[in-house]
Amino acid sequence: MKRIIIISLILLTFPVLKINAQNSNLEKLNAFKIGFFTRRLDLSTTEAEKFWPAYNEYQDKRNTLLLEKASIIRNYSRNKNNLTEKQTTEMGDRIMGLISDESTLSVNFHKTLKDILPPGKVILFYQVENQYKAALLNELQNNRQQRGGAREF
Repeated sequence: MKRIIIISLILLTFPVLKINAQNSNLEKLNAFKIGFFTRRLDLSTTEAEKFWPAYNEYQDKRNTLLLEKASIIRNYSRNKNNLTEKQTTEMGDRIMGLISDESTLSVNFHKTLKDILPPGKVILFYQVENQYKAALLNELQNNRQQRGGAREF
């Protein structure tokens, strides 16, 4: 009976450990992002206090749109042989609506940035955002190679 209880506790603890590891990685990633943007944009304390809430809200809304778009595409891929032409058309229209929403969101965020940062830093933001994506991609590729999991496409 003791063995069953111990094994059960271990099995119940494993998902918690995995979640904690994921949270730890997420915290590290977030800290890296904050440092990366803050250094490269040379944000003052006042700018950072305004920038981060606006940027985080923008990212949250953008991620929601991207997740919905991915969900529609995944749904289509799984069910394309069972969908009617009308359903397929509606899916395509919804994807275009989400792309339009993302564009509107970006335009509105740009306006917000202009209220927070001087014009040079607004332009620099777009450069830094691309550099950040490249740095993340590079880090991901390095991690894959270190684990021996590099694949060529």
